[in-house]
Parts: sequence; structure tokens; C-alpha cells
Amino acid sequence: MNELVKSLPSPTLPGLHLPCLDTHKGWLFKWTNYLKGYQRRWFVLSNGLLSYYRTQAEMAHTCRGTIPLAKAHIEVGDTCHFVLTSGGRTYHLKATSEGECQRWVSALQQAKANATRRAQSQNDSGDETPVPQEDRALTQGALHSLATKLEDLSTCNELIGKHGAALQRSLSELEDLRGPTEGTDKVKAVNERATLFRITSNAMINACRDFLDVAESHSRRWQKALHYEREQRHHLEETIEQLAKQHNSLERPFMLTCPTFVPAGVERSQEGDASDENEEAEFFDAMEDYYLYVPLPYFRRSGSNQSMMSGGVPTDWTHNESVSTNQMQLRRTRRSRIPDKPNYSLNLWSIMKNCIGKDLSKIPMPVNFNEPLSMLQRLTEDLEYSELLDRAARCDSSLDQMCLVAAFSVSSYSTTVHRTAKPFNPLLGETYELDRLEEYGYRSISEQVSHHPPAAAHHVASERGWTLWQHITIDSKFRGKYISVMPLGNIHLQFHSSGNHYVWSKVTSTVHNIIVGKLWIDQSGDIDIVNTTTKDTCRLKFSPYSYFSREIPRKVTGVVEDGEGTAHYILSGTWDDKMESAKIVESSRGCGGSEGKQKTVYQTLQPKLLWKKYPLPDNAENMHYFSALALTLNEPEEGVAPTDSRLRPDQRLMEVGLWDEANIEKQRLEDHQRMERKRREAQANQALEEGQDVESYQPVWFEKRTDENTGESSYMYRGGYWEAKERQDWSHCPEIF
Repeated sequence: MNELVKSLPSPTLPGLHLPCLDTHKGWLFKWTNYLKGYQRRWFVLSNGLLSYYRTQAEMAHTCRGTIPLAKAHIEVGDTCHFVLTSGGRTYHLKATSEGECQRWVSALQQAKANATRRAQSQNDSGDETPVPQEDRALTQGALHSLATKLEDLSTCNELIGKHGAALQRSLSELEDLRGPTEGTDKVKAVNERATLFRITSNAMINACRDFLDVAESHSRRWQKALHYEREQRHHLEETIEQLAKQHNSLERPFMLTCPTFVPAGVERSQEGDASDENEEAEFFDAMEDYYLYVPLPYFRRSGSNQSMMSGGVPTDWTHNESVSTNQMQLRRTRRSRIPDKPNYSLNLWSIMKNCIGKDLSKIPMPVNFNEPLSMLQRLTEDLEYSELLDRAARCDSSLDQMCLVAAFSVSSYSTTVHRTAKPFNPLLGETYELDRLEEYGYRSISEQVSHHPPAAAHHVASERGWTLWQHITIDSKFRGKYISVMPLGNIHLQFHSSGNHYVWSKVTSTVHNIIVGKLWIDQSGDIDIVNTTTKDTCRLKFSPYSYFSREIPRKVTGVVEDGEGTAHYILSGTWDDKMESAKIVESSRGCGGSEGKQKTVYQTLQPKLLWKKYPLPDNAENMHYFSALALTLNEPEEGVAPTDSRLRPDQRLMEVGLWDEANIEKQRLEDHQRMERKRREAQANQALEEGQDVESYQPVWFEKRTDENTGESSYMYRGGYWEAKERQDWSHCPEIF
């Protein structure tokens, strides 16, 4: 008992120094949540900081949290329990015994006192910076609140002291009675506990008094530092914003209108520069579907190609075509803002709890969980970086072309990193057109060709040498904690000059923390890109995010191989930022692969940038995190088909912030669609009874065909839309709105 009492700081000597207790380490139990309760953690106290780890081995690489004690509040609870409050967070801790608990409390209080003295010694004399009236009032209010609480605690301490003294006197009188030995031992234990409780209460009062003194003495310095940090942050934000705007304004026109020319005197061989062998080389270690590279010594020889700069084009992919002066003419100004998103709260669990395991396309959802774009517009948004395909169309090498096609397939996910809301499910027969002939040389048309299962067909024709089409069916499941969206179907891309035909599919998108926590999205799976003309292949691996992994988040890696299986390029990057390619100059078989597989070591040249994400527009966080292209997708256009997504009333009402009206209109449209489906089913049943052929729903602008290269049956563009738009003849379009 005496050892436990001595381990506590004396309530009458608040300035007592115990330097030996400034460093302490050991096991404590930390409260995590109501599911897991208290969890055992390794705590280390050093230099005024309390850090904790899951195991002692984690001290070498992973700290789970750090608590600065200079501004912490230490509160002793019941047996073996104490509470730390710092920076608005509260940590409930338990020791294995009362003695261990008191040793920890004493060490923490001593470390706190030492940290406070160090902060005072570092305080400079320039304390006279005027503090804003609002900050001063805030500080004074906080100090007044602390003083009030201290008075309450002092009152409680007096009551505890009185009751504790009375309890001790009573127990002492009881102890004088010569009762059984066992009873005397129990009374002594209770007496020790009462004494320990009183001393602990005094220590708590001293800790609170110290905190109040420190807060009063340093409030002006804190406000000065806070004011300075606010000014620096504001200045930094303005600088970064200006740099981002300048970079975007310079990069976009350059990539769209200014091709890179091969310097005079530099000859290009059929397989690239022979001098590349003396360029900066790197090693890629191909092991278990991922790649690491280690730079080798760097050698530069005059006459070799320069590495690709940000947003530029490598010399292997340049052309000598002249730039038409028409590209520099003034173009239509597209909108760059939409109304800010309202802050409406809604309980997602009340809607989703009965939908676990169901198809999300069959669940009626309010617009609160949508973004003001349809799935057809989200498909069209894949064209955000269409200039990658323009560059690929100018490539002489199919392998170089494959690298750019792979970068394009990854770039379509860059706009989803903050986009956790779901797009509107298109109505059957709904269409969406995007005419960007003036700006980017392509025109796009898409149509919802099926409702259950939901399927859309998309066709893009570019004047810059390529055509893209896809037939995508969306399969989505709610799994309780997350939503999985699995696009089924292939994307086709054909280049006009070479005839190269590329085919690939999309990966699975997963939205996490549906019920509790902040929503976040992840992409995972593999993309296999095949050039059906030359048999070149590229496998891209999207690594799923893991909290315990040391890998780069949202990592994407891949290898480009020719038709004979020889690797030529290593691709690496992230799906939310950039992709790079590194040309392989040598490969060798290593040893030690997993599951008996040998790993291949690739020696590569310096990586070259293929694609870099554009910065988001200003105020994007209040505009559904839309990109520059996404902001223009729902902009009203004249002469579009009456089935165009821009004319959908519930989507338009949501965009302008009228969410209640949008929910009513959404319900009306869905009821109308259900009635139309029942009408078609009734007509089909009647035709069967009469022995007639049943006519299924036929899309207006797409028809089902069998692909010659892949043999798959999918919806492809039948033509006629742009001619109908020119004539303004929409007689074949159904009334869906």
C-alpha cells in the first residue's frame, strides 16, 4: 500500500520533479468500440508523447497513434482505469493492476509537467501581436469554462476528503475491535482503497489546476501561432490554385492542338532509337502479378530522345502533320459551374436494411443518393481523355499504340475517386448525345437498350482516326457494408489507318462504408486488352486497397506483350493520378517466386508519362466532385432528341437543388415505365394466345449483331441519329418523359 501511495504525486507538492518517470513503456488495454471492447496495446511514453502500437514489433514501422501530453487532460477513474483527453479525442485506458495504473498516471503527469516547461522555455518574447476579437472571446470563454469546472472539482474533492476521513475513522475504530483475523484483513484492504481514492482525487485536482495555469499563460502564444498558420495556409491555397489553373490552361491547348515534331537530324528506326540502350535503365521485378523497379546508373548520350515531360508526347509517338488554323478559332464556351449541392441528411440504413443481396437497379432510391447525371452520361464521361486515342491513332508501332490504349482504359476511372453517389438509372429508350466535333473531333451517341437487366449501348466516331463502341450491362449487389458494381460486356476500339481492333472490359467498382463511416470507392480486378489484329496483349492489374498494405493506394501495373508473348513495356501508376510506361531492353529469369514459379526480372529504360489527371474545377467539392467535362454533360442543348437525358425532369430538378420535387418526378417516371412494361407484357401474352410471333422491344438507334472478331452478340450502332437530328425528325422516338 505504501508503495502505491508513494507512486502518486503529492497533492501538496505540485511542483515535485521525477525525471525518471518521463520515459515509460508497457502493456495497457485501450477501449476501441462496443464490438471489440478493450484491446491490448503496447504504449511508449517518451519526450512528452504517448505512442501506442499493436505489438512491440510494430515500433519499427507502424505507430497506431500519438497523444501529446503537453495539452492533455489526465483523469483517474475507478480501479485500474484512467482517461486521457487531448485534441478533442478521449482515450480510455486500463492497467493490469492498481500499482501499474498508478505508475502510469504518475509517469504521465510528470511527462506532462516536463513538456509544459519545455513549451514555456521555447516561448519567444514577441507576444504582442494583436489577437482578433473573435479568437480572444473564444479563448476567454474556454478559460472561464475550465475555471468553473475546476471549482466544481474542488467542491467534490472537499466532500470526498470529508467522507474519506470519516470512513477512515470508522474503519480504524472497527479495526481496534479484536474480531476475526479474516475480517481485520478485509477492513485493512478497504482502508487502503479509501486512502488511495482520496490521494488519487487530489492528484486529479492538481492536474486540472496545472492545465488551467498552462492554458492561461500560453493562450496568447497559441492564438498568435494559430493566426500565423491560418495566414500561411490561406496563402498556400491561393498559390496552389493559381498554379493548377495555369498548368491546366497551358497543358490542354498544347496536348490538343500542338503536335510534337521529331528534331531534325534524329532518325527513327523501325523499333525505336538504337541509342536507347545507353539511356537511363531500370529494373522491373515481375513477381506475382506486380512489378518493382530499381534504377541503375544513369548514362546520357547526345542525340538520344528526351524523356517525356508532364503532359507531353514521347518522340516515339510523334507525327509531322500540319496543324490546321481552324483548330485555333474561337469555340463555344461551355459552362464551368452548376448549383451547389444542398446539404440534405437522410438515413441510408432505413432504406438499405431490407435490400441486402438484391440488385440495386430494382430498388427505389430517393435522389439524395444520386448525382445529377444518368448512367449514359457516365459512360460518355469515359471520353474525358480522348486525346490519348488521338495520339494512339498517329502511332506507327502497335505496341506503342497499346500503351496509350491501356492508359485510356485506366483514365476512365480517374473521375470516380470522389464520386460515391450513383447515377440515375436510364429509362428504357433514353438516349444521350455528345457532339464535340469542334473541340475534340468526335461525336457520341448512347441508348438504354434494356431495362431488366439494365444495359446501355454506346458508339463514338472520331474524325481523328478511331471509332469506339461498347455494350455494357450493369450488375450491382448490396452486401451490407459495401456495394459492388460489376460492368459486364466488352469495349471495342478500332483505328482507321492501321485497322487495329482492341477489345477489353471494365473492372469491379466497390463503394465502402455504406452504413457507418465516410464513403469511399475502390477499383479492383484485371483488365485484359487484346489487339485482335496483331494479337498483342496487355494485362492491367488494379490492386485493391488494404489498410495493412505498404503498396501505393489505387495502384495499377501491367505488361505489354506482342503476339508471341514477348514483353516490351512495363506500365505502372495509379488509376486516380497518372500512368507511365517503361520500355524493356532485357529480361532474365530469376529465382524464388511463390508457388514454385520463377520470377522474371525486366531491365527497362526511364519511364515515360502516358497520362496525367487534370485538376478538378474550383468548388468541385460542392458540385458533386464533377470534372470539367462532367460539368458540361447536362448542359442544355438545342435540337437533341426528345429522349435525351438532358430533358429528364427529375434529373434537372435535382441539379438545381429542388430535391423534394425531383423525388416526386422520379416516382412518376418510374410508375410510367412500369405501366409501359406491363402493357408490353400483356401484348406479348395476347400474341402467344393468338399464335402470333412475339415482337420484343427494339431500340431505335442500335441493333443486335454478332462481332466478326470476337463472335459475341451485342448491340451496335445502326446509324441514322445524326441525320435525323439534322432533319429534326424524331418521329421514331418514344415518349418516355
